[in-house]
Amino acid sequence: MTFARALILCLFVAAPAQAETLANKLFGAKESPSRQESMPIGSYARGCAAGLVELPETGPTWQVMRLSRNRNYGQPEMVQFLMDLSATARDIGFGRGLYIGDISQPRGGPMTSGHASHQIGLDADIWMLPPRRLDLTPAEREDISSIPVRSADQRSVTENWTKVHHRLLKEAALDPRVDRIFVAAAVKIEMCKTAKKADRKWLQKIRPVAGHDTHFHVRLKCPRGARLCETQTPTVDELSKGGDGCDETLMWWVTDYLNPPKSDGKKPKDEDAPKKKGPREFTMADLPKQCAGVLAAD
Repeated sequence: MTFARALILCLFVAAPAQAETLANKLFGAKESPSRQESMPIGSYARGCAAGLVELPETGPTWQVMRLSRNRNYGQPEMVQFLMDLSATARDIGFGRGLYIGDISQPRGGPMTSGHASHQIGLDADIWMLPPRRLDLTPAEREDISSIPVRSADQRSVTENWTKVHHRLLKEAALDPRVDRIFVAAAVKIEMCKTAKKADRKWLQKIRPVAGHDTHFHVRLKCPRGARLCETQTPTVDELSKGGDGCDETLMWWVTDYLNPPKSDGKKPKDEDAPKKKGPREFTMADLPKQCAGVLAAD
């Protein structure tokens, strides 16, 4: 074997193909968006994003938190939505606007930590803490924390929950750009109790999901013309007429979810069966083929 051939073989073995490299490492290393036409590619939890726009770190009615994460990038529709909602928040008395958490990495994709979704620039976390200041320094934005609006037992809201929180979530849900909003189950239950009997269809967009006690998560619909974006699968509530998501299934989150029923004696699942990959295990081969072009673009 010649030296040249041996060197090529050595390099091939030592450096795995990009398709076999963990995608979150590749996307997490990108510090800026691609210079491409804006496009969400794939699904919210398995995709990437071309041509994202940076939400400015500070605006007249918002501040981006945890700047060290470099996750304040979104599709143009998401950036505009956050600007619009922050102005609404100020106008209805939610402090001086909004504190914005994670949106997406500069080129979307799986993250090195945290979220399974937020991969295509159409998800954003918004803090439950009404801003008193919009001049926080970068260091202060790393140290300050939001407030919990659900109790420690997860069954009810705390005194931090206010009518203005309800109003803010309703305004967000009424926006036609919004697909759904994830909140703690206790928040959904409280909103179902206090919403007016007439005109409750917007409540359908408010969805209970664990881990949302200090923020709410807004997910936008695929923008018109976004041919590479995978539309969210409709739920039963969405398919029913006038469904508001306040039926008996909502209570599962504070019954069986918190206190799972005892085993029925059935044989457990096969431990040797293939397990579904998590986002931290995705390789480029698991993502839409266009994501390789997003990584390679200037």
